[in-house]
Amino acid sequence: MPRPQRRRQDHRPARDPRPGRAHRGHCHRQRCPLPQPPARTAARRRTPRRHPGPRRTQRRRSSVRRGPQQGIPLRRVDEVLQEVGLADPAARRIGGFSLGMKQRLGVATALLGDPPVLMFDEPVNGMDPEGVLWMRRLFRRLAAEGRTVFLSSHLMSEMENTADQLVVIGRGRLIAAEPVRDFAARSTRLSVLVGTPQAAELAVVLTAAGASVQPESPERAERLAVTGLPADRIGALAFENRIMLHELTTRTASLEEAFMELTADSVEYLAGQHR
Repeated sequence: MPRPQRRRQDHRPARDPRPGRAHRGHCHRQRCPLPQPPARTAARRRTPRRHPGPRRTQRRRSSVRRGPQQGIPLRRVDEVLQEVGLADPAARRIGGFSLGMKQRLGVATALLGDPPVLMFDEPVNGMDPEGVLWMRRLFRRLAAEGRTVFLSSHLMSEMENTADQLVVIGRGRLIAAEPVRDFAARSTRLSVLVGTPQAAELAVVLTAAGASVQPESPERAERLAVTGLPADRIGALAFENRIMLHELTTRTASLEEAFMELTADSVEYLAGQHR
């Protein structure tokens, strides 16, 4: 007697007839259409991914397809390439671009829609000195035009030369949101640089008045770095003790020094720290 055959069960998930839906197992077969966001804010991430193409002609055609949706005319592509200095090498493949050229291309992409708000992450990474100076001037010009420019960087020296307002966040907590100059002034590392041919004699006088005195460098013993006394008090003590001064300059902390001091309790990963 022949044995009955079992019907094979189809364990594949059923297709959802509703458009724009996807289930686990075949989510790659359906797409959920999303509305095109308005071009109000442009963000440029760190470094564009390495890609062997496309060439300029392909890029122009791609811009033509996107242009009507975003209201970007084709001539705007050439304008931003000229703005960032990539008009001549625009026909080259992107994979052959240097890191600095890729940074410029990322800036051109952000400027394409002429947005009022721009966000840049580590924008000067890989730039040569000329490129850094160009980038700094570009950001200031964009801000002078009334745009809001956000910069995210770990290079404190570059932020000191570029930014007007500083926002510092550590471990999810807002540490500071104020002008760069005010943030640097919060540091306790204020010192007075004193130049005198009588450095040893002045060091004794200032130490007796409660100051901390150190030579600025071993090679220049006639220049003293003094903390604990203001410049006017140092000048008065030098005058009372008939000590000649060649220089008396109050030196504030750099942005990097202030940042390291004011964020010391918010450092998440310390090099050389044993758990």
